[in-house]
Amino acid sequence: MKVILLKNIKGTGKMGDVIEASDGYARNYLLPRKLAKEANNSNMKELNEKNTSKKIKEEKDHEEALILKEKMNDIEVVIFSKAGEGGKLFGSITSKEIAENLKKKHGIEVDKRKVSLKDPIKVLGTTKVDIKIHPKVVATVSVIAKEKDK
Repeated sequence: MKVILLKNIKGTGKMGDVIEASDGYARNYLLPRKLAKEANNSNMKELNEKNTSKKIKEEKDHEEALILKEKMNDIEVVIFSKAGEGGKLFGSITSKEIAENLKKKHGIEVDKRKVSLKDPIKVLGTTKVDIKIHPKVVATVSVIAKEKDK
């Protein structure tokens, strides 16, 4: 019997998959527990419509991310911090500070986990930082660490 899975089932398949299940497994386990529904014409049409709208939404999100990337590539994030001799910072500049600065000064909201810093910035100067906007789109922002006026 062909069924459409409504939830992820370990060892069987993922949500939205159309699988061939034995009649007993489908009738006695999957269907009563609402883990799947029968793959008849109307259910298959509904699944195809969902997949089409999902694909359109993903394409739209990708295009928006590309536009945001172009905007972000020109941005310079300036963060002031206290520094000692040789331009070493007291403390460091973290991804959280970069995300907060982007939101405050440029109006771009980015999750701090999307800012990819291998190590926190600990010296004065300019550093290129990658920000993951979308699974397929990464923008590069210049982070400038400047010494705070005394």
